[in-house]
Amino acid sequence: MTNPYHWLMTILLLGVMVIDAEAEIVIRRSGSSWAKIDDDGTIRIRGRSVGRFESNGTVRKRGSSVGSIDSDGTIRRRGRSVGKIESNGTVRRRGYAIGRIESGGTIRKKGSSWGSASNCCGSHGGKKAVAAVLVFFADDYFDD
Repeated sequence: MTNPYHWLMTILLLGVMVIDAEAEIVIRRSGSSWAKIDDDGTIRIRGRSVGRFESNGTVRKRGSSVGSIDSDGTIRRRGRSVGKIESNGTVRRRGYAIGRIESGGTIRKKGSSWGSASNCCGSHGGKKAVAAVLVFFADDYFDD
């Protein structure tokens, strides 16, 4: 005879896995939803589509390529290296650490909490997607 709790736990676990696999990334500032990255890479700021983060790392604004994030995390604007998102989440600009995207989703700038991201940050790929939004769409994060 099979334990009914085993089946219940299996069903619940599969449900959570499906939700996580299809979850969009939500970036919050001051507790409010600010940006989203849809499953297809569409970037939305305050609900409006403003660009796209493509699977090959290309970042687009209004359809035009504005830069990219290479597979190793190198951040490029118009082909020129301007920074890096490391696998541990450290964000670098011109070699200097300016912030961090933590595995739990906290986004830091110069050590202080800047915001948070959900459904994203356990992998380097998720951190790169968040970094794409911060670098190319958040005027107050990457450029000072």
